[in-house]
Amino acid sequence: MTKQRLVVIGNGMAGARTVEEILRRGGGELFDITMFGAEPYGNYNRILLSNVLSGAEEEAGIFLNDMAWYRDNGIELRAGARVRRIDRFGKVVYAQDGTERAYDKLIVATGSRAHVPDIPGIRSPNRGYHQGVFTFRTLDDTRAMIRYAREHERAVVIGGGLLGLEAARGLQAHLAHVTLVHSGGHLMHAQLDAQGGAILRRSIEALGIHTITGARTTEILGRDAVAGVRLRDGRDLPCDVVVVAAGIRPDAELAAASGLVVERGIVVDDRMRALDEPDIYAVGECVQHRGETYGLVAPLWEQARVLADQITGADPGAEYHGTRTATKLKVAGVDVASMGLREGERDDDETLVFAEPRRGVYKSVVIRDGRLVGATLVGDVRRVALLTQAFHEGSPLPPERAELLFDLGAPDDAQAIAELDDDAQVCNCNGVTKRQLVDTGARSVHAAMEATRAGKGCGSCKSLIAQIVEWAAGGAVAEDPAASYYVPGVPMDKASLMLAIRERSLRSVSAVFAALAPGGAEDARSKMGLASLLRMMWGAEYVDERDARFINDRVHANIQRDGTFSVVPQMKGGVTTPAQLRRIAEVAEKYDVPMVKLTGGQRIDLLGVRKEDLPAMWEDLGMPSGFAYGKSFRTVKTCVGAEFCRFGLGDSTALGIAIEERYQGIEGPGKLKLAVTGCPRNCAEAYVKDLGVVAIEGGRWEIYVGGAAGAHVRKGDLLATVSTADEVITLTGRFIQYYRESANWLERTYAWVPRLGIDHIRAVVVDDAMGLAARLDEAIAASVAAYRDPWLERREAVTPGQFRRALPLAVNR
Repeated sequence: MTKQRLVVIGNGMAGARTVEEILRRGGGELFDITMFGAEPYGNYNRILLSNVLSGAEEEAGIFLNDMAWYRDNGIELRAGARVRRIDRFGKVVYAQDGTERAYDKLIVATGSRAHVPDIPGIRSPNRGYHQGVFTFRTLDDTRAMIRYAREHERAVVIGGGLLGLEAARGLQAHLAHVTLVHSGGHLMHAQLDAQGGAILRRSIEALGIHTITGARTTEILGRDAVAGVRLRDGRDLPCDVVVVAAGIRPDAELAAASGLVVERGIVVDDRMRALDEPDIYAVGECVQHRGETYGLVAPLWEQARVLADQITGADPGAEYHGTRTATKLKVAGVDVASMGLREGERDDDETLVFAEPRRGVYKSVVIRDGRLVGATLVGDVRRVALLTQAFHEGSPLPPERAELLFDLGAPDDAQAIAELDDDAQVCNCNGVTKRQLVDTGARSVHAAMEATRAGKGCGSCKSLIAQIVEWAAGGAVAEDPAASYYVPGVPMDKASLMLAIRERSLRSVSAVFAALAPGGAEDARSKMGLASLLRMMWGAEYVDERDARFINDRVHANIQRDGTFSVVPQMKGGVTTPAQLRRIAEVAEKYDVPMVKLTGGQRIDLLGVRKEDLPAMWEDLGMPSGFAYGKSFRTVKTCVGAEFCRFGLGDSTALGIAIEERYQGIEGPGKLKLAVTGCPRNCAEAYVKDLGVVAIEGGRWEIYVGGAAGAHVRKGDLLATVSTADEVITLTGRFIQYYRESANWLERTYAWVPRLGIDHIRAVVVDDAMGLAARLDEAIAASVAAYRDPWLERREAVTPGQFRRALPLAVNR
């Protein structure tokens, strides 16, 4: 049988997915396939570009089909070759690189392009974008933004839809100031009503993204490069990066120039054929079907299945009748789900609304004639599976309408999953249904995700995937191997990882990735955890790499929501002097510090400090860092103790200072807060610290560990009662070192202590039942000896942009 020639124009998510569906139906035996892609890569998940921008995902992690996939499936991929013309009569396509390919069947999957409003100043005279202006649509766009943002300070994102919110969140990894400007009255106005948009805005602003709605950008300012934007109300916003995320438009210019019927997009029938073209199909965002265009992936997957059924003959009766869109996404870290109507339109529509702005939660449903015709969820999407089923299938609604939004004795998760339709889409990003997850036979969430790609987009469906896997396995769910990894990018638990690091003498983060990560690939999410671990293991021999640090650790100050920084000089045990107070006051006045605040750790916090002022401020203060920003030993809170207090049983102040002097700045898997109090009245709150010391009768000291008094509240467990301050200092160091060596990354002591058990920790730290005490003491002593005040960097920046000056607060045209 002679194969037909199938040419696909477009190697994006829709084009590649269609080819995958064709291959599943035996299309490899029917067609010789050639694919043209405008980008010089394999197929990648465009949804995950925001993760690449933020650093949460490496580029390699977003590719759906690498080059080997095309070769293995006998597909000729013309990557980086944009098609310039379709000869419909000669049935040939012509690419800009000179390639010509004849076809028997043609699929057009050119996708969409970024919509760029005609704003004065947005383009340079050569018709390219003005320096500092970017769109956010491709991998190249993302790379260019990252490179440019590293050398600049402030960004304005134009557009408050999904793409704009994702761009703004991603840019925060590179820039201190990000402002979102949206012309609509509220964010995501295409998916949310005004109240839902307002609550989403609160959540977005809590992330430190300044948001302006109802504001149209009228001009891009700056002569040689972007210097700001002007709004219609006359305000000028200073910035040196502008990202245009004002929506997308079907990319149908090639089709129109080649004579296909094009309105807003390429017009197709229910079989995904271009009008009056029996051998030309179209799929994806470039398509207009029954007057509708779609910018979400779920409709694209449905179109791909129908087209594959048609072109292979697997189901000649297959038709696409449009999609009732139901979206479930994680937008800048906030869960959002939307389907159907945003609000009632008829007098007899039932509308149920629940709002809890403080928690960032908003829920609403719209019911018409007993059927769910719309739902919106922000911040809490636990009922999305039930709502999606009711929306798509028209299933009966509970008489108590509140059960749609809350669990009021409704069916448990297992029953709800059992009733979920097999064809219900669980993962919108990758078009995975309940049936596909069940058919994998996976007994772990990780295995199900690997087999189907479900959960590898925005991640908002992971909890539903877990419920389906547990239901399908009858409760016999295996533990995911990845759950034990110390960091996600290296498949080892902490003990194995430390052993491998020591055996191979790996002293830098990049060396660990090269030796131990699959394929030697670096993983941005793992860098901080590895840097902390290596510094703990190697002390002064650790090879520091700046890109392995979080912004706080790069500039040794705590970044605030407005992009300024908080500076906290050390005050050992909360004790200060008139000279220190005078110096702090003079520095606060000199640098125009907006707020000077006493902290809960008995120190003084200088808030609102500009990044470029940090080195000079440290120089003027002449005091060590108080470590109010890192995963490290932070402070020892004390009461006045026996020296002044009539109830005092021990010199808590002196002991607290001694502990802080010895262990200052020691890094750990999580931050460490300590306290020493002079009697059981506990004025320094020692019972609820990571380590707390309490003076008792007879000149003795009790040591408590694993306490917390923040989002989690826990009284510490009694570790030991000792007779001398020296014993307190020794056991404190031994406890800290054992915690550093055995806790998971970001696991605080309030979780670690009960996980290991206080009896086990006491046996190791106090009784030396395992013979580890001497080694633990030696290891913590080595870390103490390697300590260096990070503010010594004030005299010379390590990198050119470490303390780069921010833009002025006003813009001159």
